[in-house]
Amino acid sequence: MTSFSGMTSDAIATVATSADVLRHPEAGEHLLTAVEKERAARFRHESGRVDFVAAHVLVRLCAARLLGVPAAALVLEQQCPDCGKGDHGKPYLSDRPGISVSLSHTKGVVAAAAGHRPIGVDVERTDRGGTLLDVAPRVLAAEELRQVKAHTDPARAFLRLWVRKEALIKIGRTTLDGLAAVDLSGLPLDLPGGRPLLGRFEGLHLLDWVDEPHGAAVAAVCELPPRVVELASL
Repeated sequence: MTSFSGMTSDAIATVATSADVLRHPEAGEHLLTAVEKERAARFRHESGRVDFVAAHVLVRLCAARLLGVPAAALVLEQQCPDCGKGDHGKPYLSDRPGISVSLSHTKGVVAAAAGHRPIGVDVERTDRGGTLLDVAPRVLAAEELRQVKAHTDPARAFLRLWVRKEALIKIGRTTLDGLAAVDLSGLPLDLPGGRPLLGRFEGLHLLDWVDEPHGAAVAAVCELPPRVVELASL
């Protein structure tokens, strides 16, 4: 994966395999809080536990790169806006209130983002498009559904919309029940030359790309234009 821009940015996002994240020099479960360690221990399968840990490490690495501090200096917490509990929900840096962070994980692949303004990120395996396509009529606007059905690869076209909408949920612009009311049909469904695509939606910058080596579709949305960074640069 190559960087979207060589310039500095106030909003960054990255994607990597869980295994690669945990090989990072700063990585390790020592970065996790007691709550995160307890949550990780609940996973019945080791693969799920590894993905969880990798995502929570990667988001620290992103924020550390943004702030120019060691990952170990950051304390990540979560809080559910519905029940108020602190063992799940939107992640945040308890000692850095001006920084927004987001994380996502799927089978073997994780994504994270950090910014000086609210930011959301989502990642899905590209091979999930076919199974997710079944929910298209419930989560797509009418024009989006028409575009997906007319696309040469409907499963991939739907996955592109799905990660965009999931990223919008992460930033608080919509909910699972409100996805069909969000119409992203004005954005291209194909990425030019396989490069990251930076678009606009209701005052937000929406960056999405396909990480072919990792078989992942990713989207990041922020009030600032985010850029893709490589794990090696974190």
